[in-house]
Amino acid sequence: MAVNESSVKTNSDGVWQGENPLNYAFPLLIIQTTLVLFTSRFLAFLLKPLRQPKVVAEIIGGILLGPSVLGRNKDFLHLVFPAWSTPIMESAASIGLLFFLFLVGLELDLTVIRASGKKAFAIAIAGMSLPFILGATLSLLLRKAVNGQERVGFGQYVMFIGVALSITAFPVLARILAELKLLTTQVGQTAMAAAAFNDLAAWILLALAVALAGNGSDGAHKSPLISIWILISGVAFVAFMLVLVRPLMNWVARQCSSEHDFVLDEVYICLTLSGVMLSGFMTDLIGIHAIFGAFVFGLMIPKGDGFAAKLIKRIEDFVAGLLLPLYFASSGLKTDVTKIRGVVAWGLLALVISAACAGKILGTFAAAMLCMVPVRESLTLGLLMNTKGLVELIVLNIGLEKKVLNDEMFAILVLMALFTTFMTTPAVMAIYKPLRRITSQTQRRLERAPAENAEEEELRILACIHGPGDVPSLINLIESIRSTKKSQLKLYVMHLVELTDRSSSIVMVQQARKNGFPFVNRFRRGKSYDQIPATFEAYGQLGRICIRHSTAISTLSAMHVDICHVAEDRRVAMIILPFHKQWRGVGEEAMENLGHGWREVNQRVLETAPCSVAVLVDRGYGRGSEQVPECPFIEPKRVAILFIGGPDDREALALAGIMAKRQSDQVTLVRFLQNDENKKDKVNL
Repeated sequence: MAVNESSVKTNSDGVWQGENPLNYAFPLLIIQTTLVLFTSRFLAFLLKPLRQPKVVAEIIGGILLGPSVLGRNKDFLHLVFPAWSTPIMESAASIGLLFFLFLVGLELDLTVIRASGKKAFAIAIAGMSLPFILGATLSLLLRKAVNGQERVGFGQYVMFIGVALSITAFPVLARILAELKLLTTQVGQTAMAAAAFNDLAAWILLALAVALAGNGSDGAHKSPLISIWILISGVAFVAFMLVLVRPLMNWVARQCSSEHDFVLDEVYICLTLSGVMLSGFMTDLIGIHAIFGAFVFGLMIPKGDGFAAKLIKRIEDFVAGLLLPLYFASSGLKTDVTKIRGVVAWGLLALVISAACAGKILGTFAAAMLCMVPVRESLTLGLLMNTKGLVELIVLNIGLEKKVLNDEMFAILVLMALFTTFMTTPAVMAIYKPLRRITSQTQRRLERAPAENAEEEELRILACIHGPGDVPSLINLIESIRSTKKSQLKLYVMHLVELTDRSSSIVMVQQARKNGFPFVNRFRRGKSYDQIPATFEAYGQLGRICIRHSTAISTLSAMHVDICHVAEDRRVAMIILPFHKQWRGVGEEAMENLGHGWREVNQRVLETAPCSVAVLVDRGYGRGSEQVPECPFIEPKRVAILFIGGPDDREALALAGIMAKRQSDQVTLVRFLQNDENKKDKVNL
């Protein structure tokens, strides 16, 4: 049945009336979305053993569905992705892209970028400048070698090729660092800071490129005044956002802060989402691109009151999980690898990949070496900064839309982005392995803890917490263990944060970077991220205990590796784990189960730990408030130890011996013995 594009209807009347639902817009969109989601998730599952980021699977999925592979079958292409459905799918994908760029703006905290230091700034500048210069030089050859590109304006072409080769994908890099457990290392922190600089600069360059692009090959006939007016209007838009919109969003964030019980009213949600769309409309009206307005609006949202994180949790799953894959499919439908024909074309692809890799890696490596970063870490930074992703596809799609890039050049640059991102994880794993395997055969125990005549030795304990609610019970326990002698106990506190594919995980990463103990962020007040290190800092000063705070950001399946690595590295005698259930009051309804995943974390630590492990179960008795105490008041304790026998009970007995040294605490030992004569158990006190 031939479909008249001017009379496409939304819904069909059903197959019982002889109609094919695939000839109608909405049913076809449902099938397209389902197929795209299934393809991308299946490829992500296949690539998971290779530790590839999800964006690689989504790019490959789009190419597979496009004219390069499945789309070569014209019947499949006309049935599932007919030409008349392209504007409909692209409109849905554009909405997802608009809100995703809003999420990217929420991920970037300008205060973090300003506080990142000169080293990260120098690495970012060098990592952008050299590939941009190489891209500009390479564009001279590409304009002549690729058919049809010589008609594009020189300035427009240089800008797009330079930006395409110099971009680093900040969200993709963060997830690669998390997968490789480099987020909290010095290399990871430097890479994140440099990528944030790079991302911000890339958006500025992209806005400039769009302003200069015009209509590609027709851009040479456009008056230069038009580009100037676009740039002036763009600057005025940013100034408007800074002067008026930012104070307004600060007020909205205060209305949803702890002072108002963190209530996220529907009115504020609607106001924010409307602001995203209006900002996109304004920049599209100016002539830049709608996504630029959404990105700038995301930057205006304050990051410190938890408002940004709550916004992300509301919209990210729908946007990143459902709508955004449509954008990758839309890009895949435009990517025709068969356009790359002949030895010359494939040679150009190899040349573009070489220029992109050489520019990023060598530029970053040289800058890092000048900043006195060791050779291996410098090379690792170069490989990490070579990561491409969604932002790269956005640049290429805009270039194709503006007719700056033709189909062949578009396919070459898409394959370049895919190759550079795919190579990052295996290359970094081969060069930089900061987390060694636990090889110690000696199990440290409390029985071998420092004796009374060894005052120079320390009892080292690693205590893990899920959040502020675990702090009071942990402080109560540590107060019973600590010695009255100064520096007899060294406590390592590890805040366990689950990392997922959600964008809000990256916000937690940035919070952890800013609030690393003892450098508590002075610009934020009353946040749970500040409360934890600040409370332990105060307690360490009052209790004369050496306390070190750290954050482990990892998936639950690999969290035990971080815990055991720190335990081995710090040579602790005992690990204290929080129970996977928490009691917030009296009764069954007051019990909060954190999930089976956290229970498995505790089980893996028990199996692989290089020292003794204790699980702290807090029933909530004697705790008047769930808030983290600023000045903890510790009452005398009455402790009972049940001793049956075996290595675990001997460890508990050793812990009781440490507690018994405190005169204020009362320790009772209950030992269970078997009566061989009567075959009954009796209890001796």
